[in-house]
Amino acid sequence: MSTTTTITTAVAPLTIQDAETLVEAARGAAEAAGVAVAVSVVDAGGHLLAFRRDDRAVLIAGETSTRKAFTALQLDAPTADLVDAVQPGGLFHTLPTALDRPLLFIAGGVPLRRDGRLIGAIGVGGGAPEQDHGFAAAAADSLV
Repeated sequence: MSTTTTITTAVAPLTIQDAETLVEAARGAAEAAGVAVAVSVVDAGGHLLAFRRDDRAVLIAGETSTRKAFTALQLDAPTADLVDAVQPGGLFHTLPTALDRPLLFIAGGVPLRRDGRLIGAIGVGGGAPEQDHGFAAAAADSLV
């Protein structure tokens, strides 16, 4: 009889402090570029941990930032990498309408990892998709 021992290393979850730091990092990058944005951070369960919409950001930016974060989390990929997959003939063409909670395949959502494990995601809305992706990626890179 053989026995197998599995060792699981605990990874610290995304905290409220992490989420607030991420929001400020994304907002700082956007402000430096002169862009008003909304930023959403979700934990590994898809629950909103932090949200901020600049006064000048378009109202829809709040919804898009949250959906981008949720999409990046659910598919464990930056939303910028998924845009082509939902086009006609793409791998995920019907996915946006197949779920109860809408996904959004526009650049600006980035998964968050700690020690290689998925711990949440950040979404940014309000700028051009490439800008939103850059702001979210810059914030994600600042996560310790």
